[in-house]
Amino acid sequence: MEKTDKRTDILNAAELLFSEFGFEGTSTRLIARESGANIAMINYYFGSKEGVFLEIMEGRISGFKSQLDLINDEQIPAREKLLKVIDQYTSRIFANINFHKMMHRELSLNQRPEIFGKIKEAMASNRLVIEKIIESGITEGTFRQVDVRMTIASIMGTISIIANSPSKVIDDQNFDVNNEKQRAQLKKRLVAHLQDFITTHLALQKSCNIPLS
Repeated sequence: MEKTDKRTDILNAAELLFSEFGFEGTSTRLIARESGANIAMINYYFGSKEGVFLEIMEGRISGFKSQLDLINDEQIPAREKLLKVIDQYTSRIFANINFHKMMHRELSLNQRPEIFGKIKEAMASNRLVIEKIIESGITEGTFRQVDVRMTIASIMGTISIIANSPSKVIDDQNFDVNNEKQRAQLKKRLVAHLQDFITTHLALQKSCNIPLS
């Protein structure tokens, strides 16, 4: 039990440090100090600082995969599933925006190929579940035919943009994304917008019979 707790302590401390100082600004020594572990223990469990970082990333992504699978297995219409996906994905991002920013930076820089590859692979697995939800809605006749990948990119891209750059939709110079109340208001606004957008985007087109004369 003690070993399991210490391993968890390392991951928790490292995530906070990565969020605050970024990957480059977080050393193995700093992780050891903040977690109450030692460098040898970190190397034993994770191999390196990169190993710690990768496990945190994989844990977050696989955690969302579990949520997606639960939503997909629910006996509810595809539309309700997709609205839940939007709400839960946004909630996960907004729970730790600083860490999301760091992950986004890692993906954009691609300085560590092994980490980059594994993150992209895990994200692709999550995307497939969302694809299945949308495709099932199309098959059922609930959704109209759309470009599924573009639809997913529109959802995920919007969430990422707003999380990384709130100023794109907020003019208040005093807005602080680390302020819990202000962050909650932004998240609520974002979820409402995306749920409205996706409902309209996927709605079946009603044919209009207009007399020619």
